Amino acid sequence: MNRIQLFAFVIASCLAVVFCLCFAMGSVVADSRATTINIELESRINPNNASAAGLMLLPGVGPARAQAIISYRERFRQSGRGDLAFRNCGDLDNVKGIGPVTVGNMCKYLKF
Repeated sequence: MNRIQLFAFVIASCLAVVFCLCFAMGSVVADSRATTINIELESRINPNNASAAGLMLLPGVGPARAQAIISYRERFRQSGRGDLAFRNCGDLDNVKGIGPVTVGNMCKYLKF
């Protein structure tokens, strides 16, 4: 009976160590990603001339939303209404697929 208890203790200890390591690694990865985003976004992004890769640095913007912003910007310029499709954060509401919550999350990272 003593050997079974010792075996169970060793297994439980190993599982606890593995769990702690996984938890610690998850925290490190999340912190490094947030730090990377903050460093890259210290120089704010202008949606009037940013590339798709630059727009994807914004929170909530993936490839589809970045392309939607670029497409809207190009259509705006072709319509003859001017060069600046986006004069403030609220103008991003005009892009299909971007709503007020997304605009609010990315606004502090934009310049116009």
